[in-house]
Amino acid sequence: MRVIRGRKADREADRAVTAAMLQETGETGEPAFRAWTPHRQIAFGRRDTRASHYDDAVAAAESRGFPALERSVGGRAVAYTGTTVAFAHAVPLDDARTGLDERYEAATTAVVRAIRSLGVPARRGEPPNSFCPGDHSVQAGGKLCGLAQRIRQSSALVSGVVVVTDREEIADVLTPIYEALDVPFDPDSVGSVDTAGGPGDSDAVCEALESVFVGDATTRIEDASDET
Repeated sequence: MRVIRGRKADREADRAVTAAMLQETGETGEPAFRAWTPHRQIAFGRRDTRASHYDDAVAAAESRGFPALERSVGGRAVAYTGTTVAFAHAVPLDDARTGLDERYEAATTAVVRAIRSLGVPARRGEPPNSFCPGDHSVQAGGKLCGLAQRIRQSSALVSGVVVVTDREEIADVLTPIYEALDVPFDPDSVGSVDTAGGPGDSDAVCEALESVFVGDATTRIEDASDET
C-alpha cells in the first residue's frame, strides 16, 4: 500500500495529490492512504454552488480569512483551520456498481477505532443540524467526522475530515455560511477531538488513522511535502 504523508505548498497542488491517488490506484491496483492537514480553507460542495446566495457564503468565508474552494464530492461546506485533519483511502475496484455501502461501513468503523485509540468515546452518527450533514459520520460531544466517496470505473476514494481542535472557530465561520446557503446549522453541534478528551494534536490523529486504515499491509511511504 502507498502511504502518502505531508502536503503541498499551495491548495491546488495539494488537492492534486489526492486526485492522483484515485487515478493511480485504478491504473496499478495498489491501494493508497493519506492523512494530512489541508491548508486553511472552506471547501464547498456542488449543492452549495447552486444555492441562490452562494456568493454571500463565499464572501462570509473569505472575510473571516478562509479561502473558498469547490470540491467534486461530499455534501455541504466544511471548514479546515490548518489543524483539521483530512484522510483519503483509495481502493481498486473490480465492479464500480457494487460495494458502496460496504466501503462506507468499513471506513466509518476504522475512524471510530482510530479516534477511540486516542481516548475519545467516539461513536457513529451526528447531532441534528450538523455541518455537512450525512449518514456516514462520527461523533463524541458533537460531530467530529464526516465521510464521502468518489467512484471511478476501476477505483474508489473514501475520504473524510476530522475536527481536531478549533471547534469554536469552525462554528463561528460556518454559522453565516450555512445561513447564506439556507441550510440548518447548530453551532453547538460541532465537536472536536480535544474537547472530547483526546489530544489537540493533528499529527497524533493522522498517525491513529494511518495505523488503523493501513493495518499490517506492506507499505511504500511517499512524502508529498514541498514546503520550506
